[in-house]
Amino acid sequence: MADKKPLKSGSPFATRIDPTKESLSKEQMHFIRQVELEQWKKKTSKLRTRNVVTGLAIGALVLGIYGYTFYSVSQERIMDEIDEEAKRARLQGPKTGAN
Repeated sequence: MADKKPLKSGSPFATRIDPTKESLSKEQMHFIRQVELEQWKKKTSKLRTRNVVTGLAIGALVLGIYGYTFYSVSQERIMDEIDEEAKRARLQGPKTGAN
């Protein structure tokens, strides 16, 4: 188990520094860059996964709406009914030479 002793207040462990204000050696700057690069890689892999999941969810939603629209339009018989009414009206109407 971890020690429950408090850390010394004067300890420089995990303190934030500003590389522009403090004079650091090349090795220290190189180490800072490596750590930042590793953190960046970890964050980007998580973001990439989230972006893929979000893209798939949006794509599924779009395809669902698209498919539902085609399904509902194929169920509509409005034009067929109007055409049938027009045929009945022509057949029941008066017969003239123009018909």
